[in-house]
Amino acid sequence: MLTTLLSILAAVVVFYLLVSVKIVRQGYQYTIEHFGRFTSVARPGFNFVPALVYRVGRKVNMMEQVIDIPGQEIITRDNAMVSTDGVVFFQVLDPAKAAYEVSDLYVALLQLTTTNLRTVMGSMDLDETLSKRDEINARLLSVVDHATTAWGVKITRVEIKDIRPPADIVNAMGRQMKAEREKRANILEAEGTRASEILRAEGQKQARILEAEGRRESAFRDAEARERAAEAEAKATQLVSDAIEKGSSQSLNYFIAQKYVEAVGKFATSPNAKTILFPVEATQLIGSLGGIGELAKSALGDRDAPLPPPAPSPRTGPFEIKGE
Repeated sequence: MLTTLLSILAAVVVFYLLVSVKIVRQGYQYTIEHFGRFTSVARPGFNFVPALVYRVGRKVNMMEQVIDIPGQEIITRDNAMVSTDGVVFFQVLDPAKAAYEVSDLYVALLQLTTTNLRTVMGSMDLDETLSKRDEINARLLSVVDHATTAWGVKITRVEIKDIRPPADIVNAMGRQMKAEREKRANILEAEGTRASEILRAEGQKQARILEAEGRRESAFRDAEARERAAEAEAKATQLVSDAIEKGSSQSLNYFIAQKYVEAVGKFATSPNAKTILFPVEATQLIGSLGGIGELAKSALGDRDAPLPPPAPSPRTGPFEIKGE
């Protein structure tokens, strides 16, 4: 009888010990209650919780978790209806607060995020909601994280997954974008045309300036050449005048012969002159040439030797060349 009682007692003790031993998995923490009152937190691993007196209250997930925000119909500040959804990432930092400060943590986070999402996006225009997602995420994160601090929860990220405007607004936005692109294209084309015309005008201006400078330089050169030619002519005339004053008629013959040769040369180079008829007075040219020869010999120092008279060459034709 005693043996039976001891066996029963041992079995009860072993059962009690087995029931009191709690193994907490990694990533979780258990709250321990003493007659319904929170006393401590069981960490991951082996924990001894005396049965009947203590019990496990809540099993709190300490890992980072995500909650999907279902699609919401939101009216923006400019009375446009948009559909949006998102996700919230959070992590429990204090299991006691997460277990006892809020009735249902997941429902509370979902409702809090949805309400603030409507508030934030409702205070913005449609264009802002479409182009400022980062600002929406930042404002939601700040508001929701501040509100959940008392629950022992840290909101790590709030992300808007999609924003869907109505179909008619999407079509209007497409037309607006097309008009804006065509406007920019026309502006760029006009600016390119203006720049091209400006460059072309600048080029023509520079060309005219260079052309005018060239004409001015050419006129200056021509005037300088004419001035030098006139100086040479004046000097030659002066020399001839001096020679005449000294009693030398040969220099006058030279001067006249030179002008006569130039006049005859112009006849020869005329494009309309096929046949040249010399009058009888052309013999004066021969005499002038003889004077040129005498002038040359005088210049070389053989002034005493008389020059033979030029022999006229016979000609056939309507005119004859006769000697002086």
